Parts: sequence; structure tokens; C-alpha cells
Amino acid sequence: MGNNLNHIPAGAADSGDARHDLVVGLDAGGTRTRAMCASAADGRLLGEGSGGPGNALTVPEPQLTDHLAEAIAAAVPEPARGRVVAVAGGFAGATGASADDPGYVHARSALTGALRRLGIPPGPVALCSDIEAAFASAPGTPTDGLALVAGTGAVAMRIAGRRATTTVDGDGWLLGDDGSGFWIGRSAVRAALRMADGRGPGTELAVLVGRAFGVPDGVLPGGGVVLGGRGAPGDWGLPGAGAVPDGGVIPDGLDDPEASGGTGASGAGGGLSAGGGVVSYDGVGPAVPDWPLARREAYRAHLLPAVMTAPPIRLARLAPLVVGAAREKDAVAVRILDEAADQLAETVRALAPRAGEPLVATGGLLGPEGPLTEPLTIRLHALGVTLDWVADGCRGAVALARLAYGGGGR
Repeated sequence: MGNNLNHIPAGAADSGDARHDLVVGLDAGGTRTRAMCASAADGRLLGEGSGGPGNALTVPEPQLTDHLAEAIAAAVPEPARGRVVAVAGGFAGATGASADDPGYVHARSALTGALRRLGIPPGPVALCSDIEAAFASAPGTPTDGLALVAGTGAVAMRIAGRRATTTVDGDGWLLGDDGSGFWIGRSAVRAALRMADGRGPGTELAVLVGRAFGVPDGVLPGGGVVLGGRGAPGDWGLPGAGAVPDGGVIPDGLDDPEASGGTGASGAGGGLSAGGGVVSYDGVGPAVPDWPLARREAYRAHLLPAVMTAPPIRLARLAPLVVGAAREKDAVAVRILDEAADQLAETVRALAPRAGEPLVATGGLLGPEGPLTEPLTIRLHALGVTLDWVADGCRGAVALARLAYGGGGR
């Protein structure tokens, strides 16, 4: 990303005017690194850039240094780099609670190297987790409250003095991340398999999941045609639903208004189109029209190896398909999203929220039009808290950089 916003004032790099001092905020996540350059005086955004993945535990330090340098270089024009007076970064895989934390050590070393490479002078450098930075992105740069992330993974934290003190979930795909995009995608595959072997009800997810993993049309239920004639995942009105990005990251389509309608309502069933007509079903797999036992067995034989040989976290890519099926009132898809909202509500409840305290949320599932925003808001109302969504931790990191420099953060 280029520097496409406000331009640094001409001559600022040499003016010596404190009004032209700059700060840099970084949000270094598992998929990409974002950087923002802002005025130290008032926090006004002046430039932004992006680079590769920034997880401080999983990205080797040389590559992490490259990705940080790439993002910062795009955000701060070279003539203005001498005016940078403070930098703050929120890193996935790191925490600012301990200077001995491995992620913190790697993040600081990589960031120091990136700043040196770009000729940015030494100054205050504040590091924290990406979740702590996201919490600081809320209006007023709050110091205490709750943070919730629901995207590919899911985790909630209690924040005190802008540091995480208690963590609930965030235990990864194998042990937790309940209610996350991965959890939703895995539930979709489970529902498809249960339909195929007779343990579960009919659901259009069997077609959509099969298509996503390349199962031949000839063994899909109903010949691969779903309710309304939509036979391909890309036809569900979900940007990116048919083309899955590497790494299993939930596509931005989860924030699309068209992707979220109807997910809070109870579904009335669904249908498979057989011979051009809609066929209703209320029974289990064996009763599904046009899906005899031999084809159901072939479906399982194709789907299971395809799922097992892919990185597990990539199941998160199926979340938009569940959203689309729920929009069409598929009962199984609606139930999956309802259960995901239940799981996230329980995650927040475990932090013993106090009525009225801030709850800052981020992640594609909880955006302004996110598929779980409305149902989770309803559940959290009973706890006396409401969601305050932020896009990421970049603006919070800018505020923390201004605080580190002494310029305030509000």
C-alpha cells in the first residue's frame, strides 16, 4: 500500500518544528503487518503501509524484520523518517507484560533492525500484543476493560492499565478458539459428514463444503444443486467465498452487509433441488432424495482425505459458506451460527464483566455487519455490556506511541 492519504508537509524533515514530529503505530498480525504514520501532536493520520505476516512467534526474525521495514517504509516517506520520535507495535504472539517473553524479545529485535535499516532514529519503542493494541484503538484509548477477538481464532482478555491480566480461550484450533471462524468451518464439515452417514439432518452445507474441497458433482447430494439453483460457493453473494486465501484467513466478505442478513433468525429447514424442483426434507441423511448410499459413501471417501491433508486452520475459509446458507434459512447453518454466538458469550462471561465497562471487539465475525454481531450483542445485553468494534490495532498503536513520547493518546 502506498502513502495515499495526507502528505507530510514539505520541508518537515528539516524544520525542527515539534508540530511536525511523527509517530508510527504497527499492527503485526498472522496474515499481514499494517503501519500508520501520524502526527505526534494531534494523532492525525499522515500515511499508511502494509507488509507480510508479523506473528512474533511464528515468523523467523529475518523475515519479520523485512515485513516490518516494508510496512513502515510505505507509511513514512524517506525525507520524513528523521522526524519519527516514537514507535509502538501490537504483535500477534507477543505481550508487553514481560521483557523475557519470547515473542516480545523477537518483536523488539526485529523492530529495532527494521528502524535501523530505514534510518529512523532511536527513540521510545512500546511493544504489546495485537489484542492490547486493538483495545487501545477504542475511542478515548481506554486503560481498563475487556477485549474480544473473533476472526479465524477467538480469545477474550481482561485489560488493566492497558495490559492483559486474564485470558479466556485463544487456545488454538486443536484445543479451543470456540465460536471462531475455524470453529464454524469445522462445524460445517461435521454437519456435512453427519448428513452423509445418516446421523444428521439434511443441509445445503453438504453441497457447499463438498464443492469447496473439490468433491465431484456426481456424488454430491441433489447432483450438486442447492436451494435456488446456486451450485457453486462463489454464487452466494459472498466476496471471496469461492476463492480462499492462503493461510485460512476469513475473507473480508464476512463484513459484507449481504453476508449477514437473517443469521439471527431460526431457520425453517431448507431444500435440495432435484430435477429442477425444490425438495423439502426433515429427516436424516438416508432419506435425502437423490443421494443413495453408494454416492454418500463416495462423498465421504472424497471429502475426508481432502480435509485431512489440508492445514487444519484452513477450515476457517468455510465460515462465509455457513453465513450464506444461514441467510437462505438453512436450519443447520443457522444453528451453527447461534452456537458460535453462545460460545463467544460464554467466553466473555468467564471474565466476570461488570455492567457498563468497555468491551472492545475486533475480527471479521464481529464487524459492523458481521454475522455474529447481532446475536452476540443480544446475549451480552444480559451481562450489561455492549460491543465497541475496531478494525484492528493500528490506531491503538499510534495512541500508545504518542503516550510513549509524552504527547498524549486521546
